[in-house]
Amino acid sequence: MPKSTRHRPRKRFGQHFLHDPAVRSRIVAAVSPEPGQVIVEIGPGHGALTDGLLEHVGHLWAVEIDRDLAAELELRHGPRLTLHPGDALKVDFGSWPGPSPFRVVGNLPYNIATPLIAHLAATKARIRDLHLMVQREVGERMLAGPGEPAYGRLSIFTGYHFRVERLFPVGRGAFSPPPQVESVVLRLEPKAQPPFPTGDERQFFELVFRAFHRRRKMIRNALGGTVPAELWEKARIDPRARPETLPPEAFARLADLLSGEPDFWARPGAGDPRPQVPGCG
Repeated sequence: MPKSTRHRPRKRFGQHFLHDPAVRSRIVAAVSPEPGQVIVEIGPGHGALTDGLLEHVGHLWAVEIDRDLAAELELRHGPRLTLHPGDALKVDFGSWPGPSPFRVVGNLPYNIATPLIAHLAATKARIRDLHLMVQREVGERMLAGPGEPAYGRLSIFTGYHFRVERLFPVGRGAFSPPPQVESVVLRLEPKAQPPFPTGDERQFFELVFRAFHRRRKMIRNALGGTVPAELWEKARIDPRARPETLPPEAFARLADLLSGEPDFWARPGAGDPRPQVPGCG
């Protein structure tokens, strides 16, 4: 096997390489890979998880933005690894050339975790599950419920698309170089059906985005005071409640009622412009 040529982590890619063998083994055990399964690793880096996964499956797919690392991995693993050099955020997983369903594993750079989860949610029908290591605070936001300090747009977006399970924490010392934050490993399983009725899904997430931009205000004020008074009662929402106290179903009811108000988003004070990634962030 060719010897790995290590290079310095690149800040622009947010690289913190996993080097703790105990953590690697624990992640691989949580994934529990089996021969014949299609696994896509995002950001393999120097291949700590890659090596562990390949001990159980005959072939692995991977996406790596750092072309030097991609070349290193291809040289080391040969035909056992199908590697796509490039940005995972630009990969069209809907037309992914590999078989379905596939499994996703990754130690995600902290700066792309949230947009990547949104990106993968768009093609969740092709995904069996995801095992992701993310910043602890991001994990807390994904798992939080109404009334909890971390509850917000990401909580609602992730809970709508996935069942999320916290597996175990990972300390800073497991990486080189050590990051400034703690990490956590999560398991996400796509939901085949929405957890509650929604009308226009995009409008639902847009409403969530606008409400949580002013999360500590009364929701009536957070939405610019432009929701017709009678809709609050129909949506079973106290307009004096703060967005951070309301369950996702409440936003879905209100968004569905607002679908009959075609000029709502055009009214002055209705909130901020539409987000690039609805409901996330």
